[in-house]
Amino acid sequence: MDVQLQIPDDVAQALNREAIDLSRTALESLALEGYRTGRLSEGQLRRMLGFSTRMQVHAFLKEHHVYLNYSVDELNQDLKSLAAFEETLTT
Repeated sequence: MDVQLQIPDDVAQALNREAIDLSRTALESLALEGYRTGRLSEGQLRRMLGFSTRMQVHAFLKEHHVYLNYSVDELNQDLKSLAAFEETLTT
């Protein structure tokens, strides 16, 4: 889907002072907000921004100070898995 934005010329000039790609910046901003609010998954974010790996998504999120949506339930499950793994090492 193509989306067009109408912004005043002076605003576009102010944003374009640093020779940034306004289209890419708008796309990234939309993707970040979608991820922050939980409307977009990590996979959707990857496809939207054209990244080929999850590591690229993680680096992009870190660069923008957005951290992975990681619930307490997921943490507890990971802790259980780690404990089970540690137990196999000691037996």
